[in-house]
Amino acid sequence: MGKIAGYLTEKRGGYDQKDAQSIGKNNGKITKQAVCKKSKQFLKKISIAVIDVFKAFNHKSEPRLIMTLLVKDEEEMLEKNLIFHKSLGVDGFIVTDNNSSDATPRILQKYKDKGWILEVINEKATNYEQKKWVDRMIWKAKMDHKADWIINADADELWFSSSGSLKTELEQTRANVLVCEMKCVYPEEHKPFWEWDQTVEVVNNPLFYDLSRYSLFTRQNKKVIHRAAGYLQISMGNHKVAMFPKRKAVSNICIYHYNIRGKKPFLNKMINGGKQLEQNPSKHGGRHWRYFYQLYKEGLLEVEYDRVVGKNSYERLKQDGFIRKDRTIPELFARLKED
Repeated sequence: MGKIAGYLTEKRGGYDQKDAQSIGKNNGKITKQAVCKKSKQFLKKISIAVIDVFKAFNHKSEPRLIMTLLVKDEEEMLEKNLIFHKSLGVDGFIVTDNNSSDATPRILQKYKDKGWILEVINEKATNYEQKKWVDRMIWKAKMDHKADWIINADADELWFSSSGSLKTELEQTRANVLVCEMKCVYPEEHKPFWEWDQTVEVVNNPLFYDLSRYSLFTRQNKKVIHRAAGYLQISMGNHKVAMFPKRKAVSNICIYHYNIRGKKPFLNKMINGGKQLEQNPSKHGGRHWRYFYQLYKEGLLEVEYDRVVGKNSYERLKQDGFIRKDRTIPELFARLKED
């Protein structure tokens, strides 16, 4: 396969394997058969990235930081999420609402009226094309709202910097992609989520603690913050990003992940997400949702939840250091309340 085909396949910028093979067989020339809507869009992205190349690593003392959010029925976390990230330096939000039926649209309108949310996209599709929808928000952030840096987040993530501002590291780095660790927060259903003060460590022998294959104690994939200049394509789940050119660095920013918020929210999320992914012809990504949705169809999902949170091994997990005290987020929200 030719170099161009390899590059395009590696970056996952809209070509599928058949397109790449067609390009390769023609010595790197893009044939009429290979040119489709996706490939044209990606070539446009490349041309813009080439234009941006001289500002790809520019230093800026006050970078404009925009966060994208893809939400569905997030009334429990959404408002606190917006307040938290605004306090840490996010300049504006672009949000895609995918058919929410709770108070999410009302919350979005409230913060759009305040000027915090720059744009709300009401996505009516039911096939969960996450990568496509996030990519659309990134381009709006870059082209319409002049972002310098972009965070692509979920409503159950709080991106934290010990400096008190997410911009501190963005102002100092010469990279254009920052890789951030994720830390799962242990659910305490008798308290509001912003008061939960326990995080978990990775368990490498889950069978010993009777844990699920996709338990709260599974290693989390890192996520990225990236510059707008040079952007090509975000990955499914926002874990990687294709840039041209690309220079990565490890970040001190930590993502507190509230991916499990109790039994009922967990069941609803896995069932609804599984149904949407089942409609999506792409089998890439969402492996845990597909796993849990299959258990739901077999009538085993409720039993599996106890293994997801380590309910039957809680005391042993705590004693062995896999559940630890961490009051970072509760203390920050306490300070916000005082202000």
